[in-house]
Amino acid sequence: MKKFIYVLVLSLGVLSMLVLANREINNETKPALKPLSISDKKANLDQRKKWEASPDGIHYKKWEASAEGKKVQASYHKIMNDLKAFKAMEAVVTSVTFKRKNAKSSGPKWLVVRINKEEYMMQFIPKEFENLKSLKVNDTILIKSRSAGLSPNHPYLILSGDYISQNNKVLFKRDLSKNNRC
Repeated sequence: MKKFIYVLVLSLGVLSMLVLANREINNETKPALKPLSISDKKANLDQRKKWEASPDGIHYKKWEASAEGKKVQASYHKIMNDLKAFKAMEAVVTSVTFKRKNAKSSGPKWLVVRINKEEYMMQFIPKEFENLKSLKVNDTILIKSRSAGLSPNHPYLILSGDYISQNNKVLFKRDLSKNNRC
């Protein structure tokens, strides 16, 4: 009986040491965020200025100053707080068949929605879009998104589709454990 208790206590001790060691390893592997040095900030600024002087940068700056670019930026500011809070936004589907000009049929699939009288786009790979094929124009859905992007090649602000539900049924939920939480 004493041997059994001795083996039990010893195995519990070994297990607890393994758990603590694993915890310390996990804590050590997380990189500490450190502020950028002045030279890093200057390098980033130099890269940005170089890009802004390129044809793509000039095109983007012209688009940003245009009425279309300002409209897209204004639509971002309307939902910016909801994005930061990862808050559910009620949306109405306006298109499930949107295609960019000259786009391949095997390319990304687009869902266009209206939130508070503004149009937004959401891009999905064909595999992700499978669960969303049941949506129809004028369907009401709830969307949660963490981020949005601007592009002169797109007519609306592009929302990341992190979570979509309809009638309390989850249609899509992005797995953030993949792709470094992107």
